[in-house]
Amino acid sequence: MRNANSIIQKISTLEKIQLQVNRWKLLGKKIVFTNGVFDILHEGHIASLSSAASFGDVLIVGVNADSSVKRLKGDSRPINNQDARALLLASLVITDAVIIFEEDTPLNLIQHIMPDVLVKGGDYTIEQIVGAKEVTANGGEVKIVPLVEGISTTAIIQKIATS
Repeated sequence: MRNANSIIQKISTLEKIQLQVNRWKLLGKKIVFTNGVFDILHEGHIASLSSAASFGDVLIVGVNADSSVKRLKGDSRPINNQDARALLLASLVITDAVIIFEEDTPLNLIQHIMPDVLVKGGDYTIEQIVGAKEVTANGGEVKIVPLVEGISTTAIIQKIATS
């Protein structure tokens, strides 16, 4: 059985993730980054994260902090706090690191990590993806993965509210 502490160790700070990214790059690992709120983890998230992980050797997931989620989605969100959301993401075998960011966008985080591949869901265009210009200017690539039709946190919340 794996040590449960290894899950918590996947949750990183900016300083720690920069050191780890440097190690991974020295080992020739292809770094993939994606981000989101991940408020109520569902099959659409798993599909998106699985696709993202397939583009490289290491998957780093940025998670919006609670304050950021409130600014973006309103006072009723998030349903799960940032520590719970980060822990769930860190417990997934496909994630190698999780980092919570306070800003509304992960631009600062992307600039510090400078991933080889930046991944977002199909509800975005390349022009809308924060950090796309920086990643491509650094020789990286941007991938857009399809969404799972009819699955979203908002739809789940609405279903619970009407039940």
